[in-house]
Order: sequence, then C-alpha cells, then structure tokens
Amino acid sequence: MQKNEIVTGVAEALGTNGEGIVRTDDAVIFVPFLLVGERAKIKILRRKGNIAYGKVMEIFTPAEERTRPACPVFGKCGGCRLQHIKYRYQLAFKQDVVREALKKIAGLSCEVSRCERSEREYGYRNKLQLPIGSRNGQNAVGFYAERSHRIVPTSVCPIHPEWSEALIAAVRKFMETCGLDGYDETTGKGSLRHIVVRELKHKYLITLVTAERTLPGVDYFLFLLDGIFPEYSFYLNYNPENTNVVFGKEFTLLKGKGVYECTEGGISFEAGPNTFVQVNEGVRAKLYERAVSLVGENETVVDCYSGGGLLTAMLARKCEKAYGIEIVREATDCADSLALRNGLIGKMENLNGSVEELLPRLLGELPVPSTVVLDPPRSGAERGVLDAISANGVQKVLYISCNPATLARDLGLLTGSLSFNAKGELVKSENFEPRYRVSLVQPFDMFPQTKWVETLVLLERAE
Repeated sequence: MQKNEIVTGVAEALGTNGEGIVRTDDAVIFVPFLLVGERAKIKILRRKGNIAYGKVMEIFTPAEERTRPACPVFGKCGGCRLQHIKYRYQLAFKQDVVREALKKIAGLSCEVSRCERSEREYGYRNKLQLPIGSRNGQNAVGFYAERSHRIVPTSVCPIHPEWSEALIAAVRKFMETCGLDGYDETTGKGSLRHIVVRELKHKYLITLVTAERTLPGVDYFLFLLDGIFPEYSFYLNYNPENTNVVFGKEFTLLKGKGVYECTEGGISFEAGPNTFVQVNEGVRAKLYERAVSLVGENETVVDCYSGGGLLTAMLARKCEKAYGIEIVREATDCADSLALRNGLIGKMENLNGSVEELLPRLLGELPVPSTVVLDPPRSGAERGVLDAISANGVQKVLYISCNPATLARDLGLLTGSLSFNAKGELVKSENFEPRYRVSLVQPFDMFPQTKWVETLVLLERAE
C-alpha cells in the first residue's frame, strides 16, 4: 500500500478524533468522516510503518448514523469533526472516547455515565474567535484548517449564533472599504489578526486584535457594529508578537462599559474581554450544578483555574469557605467584584497567580481543604499541582476537563496508576496502592459537532 493508491475497505471502529479505522492485511488506515460499518473507496495520503492515513473518495454503504452536515466548509475547517453524525450517536461516541482514554492511557477501568446532552445542537457558542489573515496578497476571514494556521474562508458558522454571519460580513466590508489587510504570519505584514466576540445575556464584548496600535477607519467599523449589536463594548487589542497567543497585553476600550454583569444560578457576576466563561451556557449550568452538589456544607474548597469566579461563588454560597486561584488579573478583579456584589466577603477569597505556585502554599498554610476543584486548560494541570494535592492529603478532587487524553494522564498521576520512571518517562504503575478512587465520571456535551467533550470526575481519598 503506497501513497495515492486506491483501496476499498470497511470501517471497524472510530478513533478519538471521530475518524474511521479500516484494517487491511498490511496496515491500519485512519480515514476522517468514515463511519463504522461503511464500505468506501479510500485514497491513501501517506503511510508510516503499518499506519496509513486516507480520505474518502466514495461511500458505497452509508451508515444509519450518517446525516447531512449543516456547514458549507465542513471537512475543510478544523473546528467541527462530527457534523456528519446524528446527534444521539455523537453523545455515545463521546462517552466511549472518555472511557477508552481512561483505560488506554491511565489503565483505569471506570464506569462512565451517559454524556449529558446540549439542548442546542447548533448556535450554542457564546464566544466567536475568528482569525483574520493574508497569504500571497489575498485576505481571508474564517477558521483554521485542521492542524494548521491556514485560514479557510467562510461567511457563516452554524455552531455560532445568527449574529456571527452579520459580523463576518461586517469585518470583510470594513477591510475592503478602508483598504486594510489581514496579518501574514510568514512576513509579519498586515494589521488585522483576530476578531473576538463574547455574548453575555444579549450584551457583547468585541475585541479587534491588531498588529498596529492605531487603526485607520475604526469609526466606520463601529458604525457597522451599531447595526448588528444592540449593546456592546469595543476594544482594540495590540499584539505585535509573532505568536500563537491571540491577545496582546494592551487593551484599549473605545466604546461601552468594558465589562458586563450577568446572573446565573442565583449568582451575579461580571466578565471582561479576557475573562474565561464556558462557551455553552445551558451545559455550563448543568455542569456547575452537578459539581456543587458533590461538595458538603462544612467543607473548605479551593477552586483552581477559577476564571471570573462564577463556580467559586456557587461553591462559597454552599460550603464553609471557597478560595479561587486564577492567573489572569482581569478575571480575578471580576471575581472580587462578584464576591462583594453577592455578599460573599469572608466566604470567598480570590488569589491572583499561577496555580502551580499558589496551591502548594495555600495547602501548607491552611487546614487541609476538603475538596480541590481543577478546571485547567486543554493541556491539563501542571505536575507540581498534582504533586501538591497528593502530598497534602486532600480528601476530594473534582476535575473538570475538555480533553480526555490529558484528563486520563492527570487522573493516572493522582490515583497512582501512572508514575514517572528514573528517566522522567510516564509509565503505568504495577501493583500500586491507589491514593484516590474514581467515584464519578460524567461527560457533558459542551461542544456539539466537535470532537471535544467536557468531563466531570470525582476522586475520593482511598484511605
């Protein structure tokens, strides 16, 4: 089997990214957008050893799970990988992904609950992060292709609300009218890099990221936005660095309040342009409600990677005291305001800094908290954070993760099923005494149509 060869095969299973797995006599082929049981003509794109990667040329026997994708650039854009699968099967797939990650990566055989569905399969995202670029003199507004920074131009994204289509059109009109170019990562030329919009109960925080401090025609862009959004704040963000980080350090508020107040679960909170808020409001409410239900009234809780403090406040309202640790200053300020507004001073304390630095210190200074909540970035928690939890006898850990692979790795380190050998390599432990037992694994479909899944895990001390 060589590159460009055409083969015929049947998918036997789905991989972690939703791709079909086809087995032949001499190779295993991973084929995006091919479903279990489907027989297809496949073109081999590349091969390494006994692993090959292909693309579907023709499907002879479509599966019952298959449906028509809603997006015109599905398969080109790297955001959604599951739009060709009926929603109920997406939920089953994500449940299996979590179960298999825990088993294969961490050696943990756990019961995984059914994936909690999203009430909205499309139009659910409250945040739009849209790259703007240029390549060979051609501007592009859209989303990145899979595993690249090549922008796939698009005029609509079905997983975002209807306002996103009008916004994309406005960005293009602004660029054309004012003669502005997107940023070219290869040359460093061009001014516009990203447009980021967060919706908070029909109020909008809009940030235009530029490679230049001043932007000609920005008043015209505000005029276009006035016709789309009833109430919004607008920032210019200056980011001249050749980096994958979206925001630079300088935010300039040109219109609006800059932060907006919302209420959820009886908690009034504020969020700014750089405050982390879960992107699916309906699923977020279910997730936080379940997390709070796992904490007792007499417990002290440390909420790590706490963002703007919404979950910290919900925990503080129920338990003895809750500490929030967050590295983004803006988010910590919002959390302090939240504590004051909701009468939680003395029950809620917010610390600004890295979790890796502050959590060990906090665990050493205070009576051991009953529960530590971890909600880290997709890359997972730092090793020092996991070591501090294990070493200080924390009784319960609530781990919230959007990445099954790093979740499995970190659970393995916390339970003891994984450890580092003398070479610093992560290996499965043999005959280990578990430090924690896995009491709950509950997936939540925070991101319908994508391969990602949010998972809540409860660990309880084994002694």
